[in-house]
Amino acid sequence: MATIKRFEDLEAWQKARELSNYIYEITNESIFSKDYDLRGQIRRSSGSVMDNIAEGFERGGKGEFIQFLGMAKGSAGEVKSQLYRALDREYITQPTFVHLYSLTDQIGKMIQGLIGYLNNTAIKGSKYKKEKE
Repeated sequence: MATIKRFEDLEAWQKARELSNYIYEITNESIFSKDYDLRGQIRRSSGSVMDNIAEGFERGGKGEFIQFLGMAKGSAGEVKSQLYRALDREYITQPTFVHLYSLTDQIGKMIQGLIGYLNNTAIKGSKYKKEKE
């Protein structure tokens, strides 16, 4: 993996941003916009995916980054569950559900890949400036 200097360069963060923007778009539409609880919850959890990736990266240590990536992956799972609720209530169409579920699943896999990479690298993090002995 090439050295990443900014969280904005992480593809997982970029996709999570795309997801969050799409969620905001669909939750502003007609009936979905009136279910304040689900609307707020899915907005927060989709935003949490990108926010936890960014926060973990900015902490600078490998262990903390992995911890925050785990939280981001959990938030992605939460979004997938909430998408089912939106589908069941007919707030979104089946094609929209499939697209968003697939995007969220892809993000989860990217996060898992990043966790795997970090677990297998000797680099400890930007805080420590050197590899583990």
